[in-house]
Amino acid sequence: QVQLVESGGGLVQPGGSLRLSCTASGNIFSILGMGWYRQAPGKQRELVAHITSGGTTIYADSVKGRFSISRDNAGNTVYLQMNSLKPEDTAIYYCNSFHWTPRGDYEYWGQGTQVIASS
Repeated sequence: QVQLVESGGGLVQPGGSLRLSCTASGNIFSILGMGWYRQAPGKQRELVAHITSGGTTIYADSVKGRFSISRDNAGNTVYLQMNSLKPEDTAIYYCNSFHWTPRGDYEYWGQGTQVIASS
């Protein structure tokens, strides 16, 4: 089993910055990719950013140029640097990871961290 632990959410004024972190631990064979999703009240969960084991990144159009995803050298921790936050970025942010195991590929989710951009 794999656990994802997120941190870094909070309340920030519009235009401010936050940095989210997510660390995977447990029975890890190989992490194929990690990313962040978010879900605002009354809306579906959506992809924010994703980074593969090879370092390829993708971003939602709504966050391009403002958010940056990165990972540590060990590859078990992923970060989301969020700049120029807008009220519409307010949501619960969930960490996500894809893992290779000898029994197949598995997907895991964190419990979520709240981000509120409001004055």
